[in-house]
Amino acid sequence: METLEKQMLVEVEEEHVFKSQFSAVPVPENMTLPEFVLHEAELYADKVAIVDPVTGKEFTYAQVVRDTRRFCKALRSLGLRNGKVVVVVLPNVAEYAIIALGIMASGGVFSGANPQAHTSELKKQVEASDAKLIVTIGSLYEKVKDLGVPIIILGEEHIENTICWEELLDASDHAGSGAMNETIDQNDLCALPFSSGTTGTSKGVMLTHKNLVANLCSTLFSVGPDIIGQVTALGLMPFFHIYGIVGICCATLRNKGKVVVMGRFELRTFLNALITHEINFAPIVPPIMLALVKNPVVEEFDLSRLKLKAVMTAAAPLAPELLSAFEEKFPGVQVQEAYGLTEHSCITLTHGDPRKGHGTAKKNSVGFILPNLEIKFLDPDTGRSLPKNTPGEVCVRSQCVMQGYYKNREETERTIDNNGWLHTGDIGYIDDDGDVFIVDRIKELIKYKGFQVAPAELEAILLSHPSVEDAAVVPLPDEEAGEIPVACVVMNKNAKETEKDIMNFVASNVAAYKKVRVVHFVDTIPKSPSGKILRRYLKEMLEKKKETSSSLSGAHNWNAT
Repeated sequence: METLEKQMLVEVEEEHVFKSQFSAVPVPENMTLPEFVLHEAELYADKVAIVDPVTGKEFTYAQVVRDTRRFCKALRSLGLRNGKVVVVVLPNVAEYAIIALGIMASGGVFSGANPQAHTSELKKQVEASDAKLIVTIGSLYEKVKDLGVPIIILGEEHIENTICWEELLDASDHAGSGAMNETIDQNDLCALPFSSGTTGTSKGVMLTHKNLVANLCSTLFSVGPDIIGQVTALGLMPFFHIYGIVGICCATLRNKGKVVVMGRFELRTFLNALITHEINFAPIVPPIMLALVKNPVVEEFDLSRLKLKAVMTAAAPLAPELLSAFEEKFPGVQVQEAYGLTEHSCITLTHGDPRKGHGTAKKNSVGFILPNLEIKFLDPDTGRSLPKNTPGEVCVRSQCVMQGYYKNREETERTIDNNGWLHTGDIGYIDDDGDVFIVDRIKELIKYKGFQVAPAELEAILLSHPSVEDAAVVPLPDEEAGEIPVACVVMNKNAKETEKDIMNFVASNVAAYKKVRVVHFVDTIPKSPSGKILRRYLKEMLEKKKETSSSLSGAHNWNAT
C-alpha cells in the first residue's frame, strides 16, 4: 500500500518538461559576442557585409572589423569602462551593427532606444540604465541634448558640445592602447534592451555575452557550410529591438552573409530592394505581409525577378487566412513563423528542420524547440506543468535566459522562478510531433462569462474578410459578462459593409461566446516598431468613447447578450 501511495505521489508531482529533438550544440567558452560574430571575418574581407540600398553606403567585412575595433578603442579613450551603458538612439543605418559591436567589444553595455520615442521616454531609459554616453544623429539631437550625458553624433556633422563620429574614429587611430587592457568575461553584461515583459512597464533586460552567444548557437545550429556566405538578409526590423540586432544583424554577420539595411518601410522601396539586392531571407511582420497581399502597388513590380526564398514573421501572430493568401501570391517563398522574447536573448522557437531539407514545421506553429532549450507549459491557475496538446503558460529554461531586470528584483522574481524557468506570459502548447503553437498572451485573453476568448483568433477571422485591411480585438469591461470582445477594424477605401455586417461575419465563423460584441471602424491600428498591436491604446480610446457617447447604436451595442 505504501509503495502505491509513493507511486501516486510521484505521478502527481511529475513535471512535463519538453526538450529539443536535436542533440545539444556546443557554446564556445570565453568568447565575447563581437568575437563570436566576427570570427573568421578575415576570410571574407572583401565581401560586402552591410549595405543601405537608399544611401548606397556599404561596409565590407574588413571594414566592419576595422571600425568595430576603432570605435571600441575610441570608447575606451573616452573613459567608458566595463559594465557602463551606452544608449543608441538611431534608426536602422549601415553603421548600427558596428556601433553595437564596438560598445560590447569595449566592455560597455549596448542599450538600443526607439528613435521615434518622445524625449521623456528617452530620458527614462537614459536614467534607468545609468547611461554614460548617447550615440545618435543630427536630426535627433534635439531629443537628447538636455539629458545630461555626452553625445556622439554619427557621420561628419559638427554640433557644438557633441563628439563627431568621424573625428572620434580618426583620433582612435592615433591613441595608445593602454586603455585596451581591461579584460571582458563572457558573463559580463553586454546588452540592456528595454522590454515591457508580461506586466506592460518598460524594464531593462540584463543580457550577457554568454546569453547572446548561446542564443545564436541554438538558433543557427542547422546552418551548414553550404549556407555560409550565401544569405542576403533584409534588415528592416528595428535594430534597437533584440530581434533586429541579434536575430538579423549578428546572425547574418556570424554566417558571413549580407545585411540589406532599411531605415523605414515604404512599399516601393521595399520591393525594389528585394529585387535589386536579391534578398533571399526577409524577417518581416504580419502587417507587411498584409501589404504584399492586398496593396495594388505590388503589381507594379516584376515578381518573377524575386530571389526571395523565405520570410520569417515574429512579434505578432500570423492569421491563417493571411498565410494562405501570401503563399498563393508568392508560391516559391517559404513562410516561417518564429517565437522569441527579449528576456530570452531573442529567438526561442523556430523552423528549419535540417532533416527535412530545412522544411518548416506545421503551418501556424512557431516551430520546434531549439537545441539546449527546455520548455514546459503551466496551468495559469494551478501552476502545474501540462502534458502535450494542453495549452498553458510557456516557460523556458536555458543559457539564454536573462540575468534579470536591471535594478528591479521584484519583477525579476516574478518572471524567473527559483528553478531558472523564465515565465513568458504567453499561452501555448506542444503537439505530438514536437511543434509548438502560441495561442495568445495570458493578459490578452478575454474572459467572457467565464469563457476564454483569444483576440488573435478573432483578428484572423476579421482579416479574412476581403474588405478588411487590418484589425485588432481588445477586451472591454462589462457588468454582465465581465469582459466583451471589441473589434477595431480598418476597412479598405472601396468597402460598402457596415459595422453590423462585420459583426455578423465574425459571428458566422465562431462559437456564440466568441462573437465580437462591438465593431468600431478606425483609420489605423496602433503598433509597436516590431509589429505588436498596442492594445492598451485601443482600450483607452474605446473606454473614453464609451464614457462620452450615450447614443452608440447599431454595431456599437455595449450589451453583452
